Amino acid sequence: MEMTGNKKKKEIKMPHLFWIMIGLLLVACLLTYIVPAGKFAVGADGKILGDQFSYIGKQSPVPPWRMFMMMLDGVVGSGSIIWVVLVAGAMTSVVMATGAIDEILNWSIYKLKDRSENILISIMFILMVYMGSFGGSDALIAVVPIGVIFTKKLKLDPICAIGVTSYATLIGFGTGPTKQFITQMMMGVPVYAAFFTMFISMNFYMILGLILLLRYVKKIRKDPRNSLMWSEGWDPDKLEVSAEDEEALKKGTKLSGRTIAILILYLGQYALMVAYSFIGGDPKKLLNFLMAINMFVAIACGFIGGFSFDRIGNEFIKGLKGIVFVGFVIGLARVMTQVMTEGQIIHTIVYVLTKPIMNLSRSISTVGMTAVISIINIMIPSASSKQAILIPIIRPITETLNMDKNLAVQAFQYGDGFTNIVSPFLGWTVGSCAMAGVPFPKWFKWALPKVILFILISFVIIFVLTEIGWKAF
Repeated sequence: MEMTGNKKKKEIKMPHLFWIMIGLLLVACLLTYIVPAGKFAVGADGKILGDQFSYIGKQSPVPPWRMFMMMLDGVVGSGSIIWVVLVAGAMTSVVMATGAIDEILNWSIYKLKDRSENILISIMFILMVYMGSFGGSDALIAVVPIGVIFTKKLKLDPICAIGVTSYATLIGFGTGPTKQFITQMMMGVPVYAAFFTMFISMNFYMILGLILLLRYVKKIRKDPRNSLMWSEGWDPDKLEVSAEDEEALKKGTKLSGRTIAILILYLGQYALMVAYSFIGGDPKKLLNFLMAINMFVAIACGFIGGFSFDRIGNEFIKGLKGIVFVGFVIGLARVMTQVMTEGQIIHTIVYVLTKPIMNLSRSISTVGMTAVISIINIMIPSASSKQAILIPIIRPITETLNMDKNLAVQAFQYGDGFTNIVSPFLGWTVGSCAMAGVPFPKWFKWALPKVILFILISFVIIFVLTEIGWKAF
């Protein structure tokens, strides 16, 4: 035990997420001095011409002070997402204040106390994957506090809190069968043409992701010192459990009518988010819809929970305060893209990475597409930005190789999905770390091997699909 204690003292404490983000922004500035500036030509219709790239011949460096001057633009540019995330967090705060989440978790844990806890973790994980797949957006950061309560009751570490929430929702978001409809339209293939294949793929990665999470749970159950959060002070024996929770977990608790009603409203809103696009909702108004439904659920759950007008307002404000930093981080993530755009290095990076796959065989080309997009996705997590830049490059490649365009869409989806889980430029990811109290480097260390495995398997899948002449179904 003494050696463990010495090791704990010697281990370097991870920097605060604030400083990690500032450091990454400074690295982005440095790249604008090093990477040659370049750009693709743009046609009369405003679309990028993927076969016409040229170096500008001079650098367009972005000095650090200029980067700081961009921060307001980054926060304002992400304003819609930030405010939806803030309101979603405030709504979750109101729901949690009612005690309904505590009651349902205590009830569930008590009911499964004689069975494996893996069942409860699996139910939570699967629910989150499907939420991410069919209703995923940055607003799902709001479920992280529920994951924190969930794992505290099970005496698991904060990494598990992200594991049963954002890790799961991002797997669903990255592999869901409805997420690439814009890519499909830009590639000229029927929307949802490969729904069945993508649905199978999503469930495969859901099972794999769950197995990897459960292995980690088993590892820290065997020895808590195996937790990556042990050096940060996490210790299951020191976790405080309220007397009320301890009593409920020992003797059980009954679900009240209020709790059931709140649970129906809380989960029902996500069902409505999923249904929105299927019932003809305007995609441009999705964020408006999310904020509206979050506000309604916050107010309705507050009244059902027996709160006064003032109490609802106070809990709502408390939720906003608790998630403001997450909103700021989302804004900073956008600044990174702005720095590289103003430095005119994004097109150069895309050109250098995609050039090698131009003359490869069909099967290797699809694998190459997945690999290249996976790398680019770390720096440009915005799917719409990647689509605007990459589709004009990918489409001619598929036509030249006489490749089914649905294969290119599938390759794009795999590349566009998995590295979100470790991208420091994605507000969803770094915001989740902030809410769960997990230093980003710790999360990166835990998640990176999983992401690499997911990508390697995607290489095999896309290679096999190409070789067998797969047609979308």
